[in-house]
Amino acid sequence: MIAVLKHELSGYFHSLTAYIFSAFLLVFVGTGALIYNIQSAVANFEYVLGYVCLGFVVIIPILTMRVIAEERKQKTDQLLYSLPIQTSQIVMGKYFALLVVYLVPLCIVALYPLIFAQFGEVYLPTAYGSLFAFFVMGAAMIAVGIFISSLTENQGFAAGITIPIVLLNYYSVTLAEYVSTTASGSVVAILVIAVLLGLIVCHLTKNRNFAYGISILIILAVVITYFVDSSKFEGLLPDIMTKLSLFERFYIFVNGVFDMTAIIYYITVIIFFLFLSVQSLEKRRYN
Repeated sequence: MIAVLKHELSGYFHSLTAYIFSAFLLVFVGTGALIYNIQSAVANFEYVLGYVCLGFVVIIPILTMRVIAEERKQKTDQLLYSLPIQTSQIVMGKYFALLVVYLVPLCIVALYPLIFAQFGEVYLPTAYGSLFAFFVMGAAMIAVGIFISSLTENQGFAAGITIPIVLLNYYSVTLAEYVSTTASGSVVAILVIAVLLGLIVCHLTKNRNFAYGISILIILAVVITYFVDSSKFEGLLPDIMTKLSLFERFYIFVNGVFDMTAIIYYITVIIFFLFLSVQSLEKRRYN
């Protein structure tokens, strides 16, 4: 894993990827600081991070689109598979390399609250608690981006899929206000998700019986529960959309509350999508 990490870091810092990503992130944070802190004379640096969140729609695809897709396009992934290391070590090496690239501009951003504290009262625990949550949230999105990159050899396609997924997650709470709150509407949505989940599992494992079995079990459980007590599904869909939002959980930190459940949720997302990335590479390795 260390060898993969060093190789990836060398590639990022000898190309424009790390510098473009850092430039975009620092521009977003600098613009937010100019608007919220300097022009408005507001000491709450955490509000800047809340403003910068929308920038993830651009900077995350830039960072993750080539991480595995480029390997597949150049056929260099075959060399990785021939190395005496596990697929999980390859994925983790690439993931930690991206975290280092992501952490570099955040180290510069970490100086902002200290600078602003020289000219006003900045509550540093809230500022740095929000910055930590900002890092973990970005780490979760990077894991999602790696998984999407593992599904294709086209960088543009990987970025084109990552952008709407991040954008949908960003606006999921707003969209939740317009979706059906009825039990039947929630059931239909869950059934569609169950079918999509089966298709994804089938694509990753090439095991149709296993994939379809998962979908059928979920569908049966939903249908039985609906007929037993349909009230459990009332308002379920908008509630799920709200709870799955990475951004909504981050705003809790911006409001001055350090929420450990949000951190656990981010870590769960990281583990889940890295696991899917490993399975995606394992499928290609054995094919």
